[in-house]
Amino acid sequence: MKGWFGELQKIGKALMLPVAVLPAAALLLRFGADDLLNSPFIMKAGGALFENLALLFAIGIAVGIAHDNNGAAGLSGCVGYLVLTNGVKAIDPKLNMSVLGGIVAGLVAGYLYNRYYNIKLPDYLQFFGGRRFVPLVTAASSVLLAGIFGLVIWAPLQAGIHSTGEWIIGAGAFGVFIYGVLNRLLILVGLHHVLNSFIWFVFGNYTDQTGKVVTGDLNRFFAGDPTAGIFMAGMFVIFMFGLPAVALAIYHQAKPQNRAAIGGMLFSVAFTAFLTGITEPIEFMFVFLAPMLYVLHAILTGAALAVTYSLGILHGFGFSAGLTDYLLNWKFATKPLMIIPVGLAFGVVYYLVFSWAIKTFNLPTPGRYDEEETTALPNMDVGTFPTRLLEKLGGAENLQAVDSCITRLRLKVKDADVIKEEEIKAIGAGGLIRHGNNVQVIVGIKAELIADEIKKLLQRNKNIQA
Repeated sequence: MKGWFGELQKIGKALMLPVAVLPAAALLLRFGADDLLNSPFIMKAGGALFENLALLFAIGIAVGIAHDNNGAAGLSGCVGYLVLTNGVKAIDPKLNMSVLGGIVAGLVAGYLYNRYYNIKLPDYLQFFGGRRFVPLVTAASSVLLAGIFGLVIWAPLQAGIHSTGEWIIGAGAFGVFIYGVLNRLLILVGLHHVLNSFIWFVFGNYTDQTGKVVTGDLNRFFAGDPTAGIFMAGMFVIFMFGLPAVALAIYHQAKPQNRAAIGGMLFSVAFTAFLTGITEPIEFMFVFLAPMLYVLHAILTGAALAVTYSLGILHGFGFSAGLTDYLLNWKFATKPLMIIPVGLAFGVVYYLVFSWAIKTFNLPTPGRYDEEETTALPNMDVGTFPTRLLEKLGGAENLQAVDSCITRLRLKVKDADVIKEEEIKAIGAGGLIRHGNNVQVIVGIKAELIADEIKKLLQRNKNIQA
């Protein structure tokens, strides 16, 4: 189970690379619209990214899975996707692997890259050795996969996926409620991107004006499907109003003498959630202190999606449910103005519930620490943090793998028992999650920069030992 969990985390992280392209596509579509720049060629440029989303997933996931994120893995993902999908179509033109074809091709290419990137061939074939071998073995593997998927697997699987998607969409308020709850709960283990990939890019079908079939709530929303956006609209309620209200509750429940010290930090994370939809810095302030509050947060998220669905509110985002996407995608939305009163109502609920819980159960949220402990509140010096963190993790010899997500480091260690969790929090980390030898450290939106610095330290240590 520990091994599978680590692999699922790796896949979740890899999914973030192609998803990161979506804001560019959404911006191009929006600015090219007739009420802004009225530029068909800009809209076409944005549409091209959505039209080739599966190919982007194949390339991005392969690069994300590759141990060194090398471009040869991305080329292999592209080769695998083209061979796989065209082979399946040749067997049965009715089969459509869509984004899942890109995910399968990316995973295969990434793992084959890790297996064969340094392969040695006989001298007369060595030109095709090393990284050049990976696209070749990926193409060969994809021919085999195309036969298996086209003849045996994909027809029943496609029918099953279609039925599941239709059930979730047809379940109405209950379906979006379940999705909202699971979306927040899976953040704790970094697997929400796996769930999102099905909801955003697979479930549901829509044929656009050109006759092209697009799938997934996000994809269909930007293609003009008037029924899409049911799985995204409620997120604006939580990200723009609910979680900033949590930050306000934490501020008001802090000791008066500590409010000045934590006010800037709380405003920063609340404004980040409101503007961009990045919420993990707030969520990890209370998830470890009061897990039941986090469960309530997940239930409220589901409730927000159910309420917006019941009111007929439809909205979508290219990146996340912050003010930026809320305003940019207003034209594509249905009843977007209703998000504001619904959001304010949920903000009041969040504020009252969190204020009551913090006070009643004396939760040690920021600002409620004793005076001498206040200095240990998150105040990360990014310049020295990677070196200090590496030491607290047991040194370079204890780290086997280093990756990052938007706000967290994803690590694999040899011995989890030597990790100094409290000292890691004291130097500025927001929290730490363990699952066997797989560890996540919450560090905020500079996670990728910190991960890169740690990799440099590991490489430097390797060179010194050599």
